[in-house]
Amino acid sequence: MTSANTQIISCSPSSSKSTHQLTYDVFLSFRGADTRYGFTNNLYEELISYGIHTFRDDEELERGGEIASELLKAIEESKIFVIIFSENYAASGWCLDELVKISQCMETEKRLILPIFYHVDPSHVRKQRGSCEKAFVDHEKEAENRKKIQKWRSALTKVGNLAGYDLPKDR
Repeated sequence: MTSANTQIISCSPSSSKSTHQLTYDVFLSFRGADTRYGFTNNLYEELISYGIHTFRDDEELERGGEIASELLKAIEESKIFVIIFSENYAASGWCLDELVKISQCMETEKRLILPIFYHVDPSHVRKQRGSCEKAFVDHEKEAENRKKIQKWRSALTKVGNLAGYDLPKDR
């Protein structure tokens, strides 16, 4: 676990190299509608029971538009990222914005990302097939998403290529 005094540089390549504290051991990224009250909640409770300081977004965070500044701060202040890719993860621009930020932290700060493929084929994440492909068809219909799509695809491919845990539907 991380000492509260540990300092890091911001993960954002466009930032002015501001200094942040590593506040969280683990940051959970997930599609709430798919896994919040089942898998993600159980994982969160288990991590907390072992004394692992874990960030799980609060349902009270403002939804819509740009990713909330408090969420960006939590990402910048996290040591390890657990990404729970589920059937509708890529349908959420919010989740994809998180993933881009997390991917930047992996590149610039060499932070650990652990992907969990929850009831989704890992190759569908890597290659944006299946439910990911459908999500991008929908995203491309919205003008405000068009500027982000390449970053989202790149982050999905990059993180989808990492070794992780595959939890297929038949388990």
